[in-house]
Amino acid sequence: MDYVRFGNSGLKVSRVCLGCMTYGSPEWKGWVLDEEHSVPFIRQALELGINFIDTANMYSLGLSEEIVGRALRRFAGREDYVLATKVFFPMSDRPNDRGLSRKHILSSVEASLKRLGTDYIDLLVIHRFDPDTPIEETVDALDTVVRAGKVRYLGASTMDAWQFMKMLSIQQQLGLSRFVSIQTHYNLLYREEEREMIPLCRSEGIAYTPWSPLARGVLLGSRQERTVRASADPLIARWYNQHDIENEIVATVRRVASARGVTPAQIAISWVASRPGVTAPIVGADKPHHLEEIVKGINLVLTPEEIAQLQAPYRPRPVHEYI
Repeated sequence: MDYVRFGNSGLKVSRVCLGCMTYGSPEWKGWVLDEEHSVPFIRQALELGINFIDTANMYSLGLSEEIVGRALRRFAGREDYVLATKVFFPMSDRPNDRGLSRKHILSSVEASLKRLGTDYIDLLVIHRFDPDTPIEETVDALDTVVRAGKVRYLGASTMDAWQFMKMLSIQQQLGLSRFVSIQTHYNLLYREEEREMIPLCRSEGIAYTPWSPLARGVLLGSRQERTVRASADPLIARWYNQHDIENEIVATVRRVASARGVTPAQIAISWVASRPGVTAPIVGADKPHHLEEIVKGINLVLTPEEIAQLQAPYRPRPVHEYI
């Protein structure tokens, strides 16, 4: 496993990040694995050299953090991994148990630390932009948890480039701890982040960690091959609408994979990881072969001709709206 610098920070992370939304409680989402079936994937990731682990407080309403925390304490020393969690989404019906207010950020960090069983969070990510809270309040609260030693670095997720740049600018103006990373939706079927977000990250020295690099499995093969998640996840139908161009891209991935004697997953992840500005794609795993396949794909070097083939069918599409 290769390790790379995390944006302009001094932090080093593996070229792939294990996303842990899949680990928690099936009662939260039908495709989520319980603790017994989740722990082997976290252990496997560590054994493969993946030191970057990403979860969120809202995944299984906190249970994912508990499972991830217990597994990491069992299989690794605290300095051997980089642990990220997130704050924004509602954790209950209470009006202040959501968003990016100072109240919610401070209470959420305390709750996450307890669930994770750690004294500090390596990377605290704001899960969305909060239009209901002044940016100054949000970034000051984030600076507070960093200066208190409870958080080492700050990250962001899934917002417009202008929103992210505005937050970065206010942090700089006020002399506050600055975001070092952002994660947004990016894969061969959805490349709109190439317009503004990725160039912004490259210009500002921000680590870019795309989520859904395999398009929730759509890039891996026929749409008739339905998994439990594919059948239960409404976002798949919402984001990937079976356009002819999407079908052509999927067919191209399969064709390039066949010619190289590798799997479509290896081709799809290799393309994402090779894009300028990409630091570490965030991937989930719920089958024993997934992580080994992803690591092989990260190490696979595509030729310029293969990259051109993979990118040729794409056409600009409307920017997705996210809840």
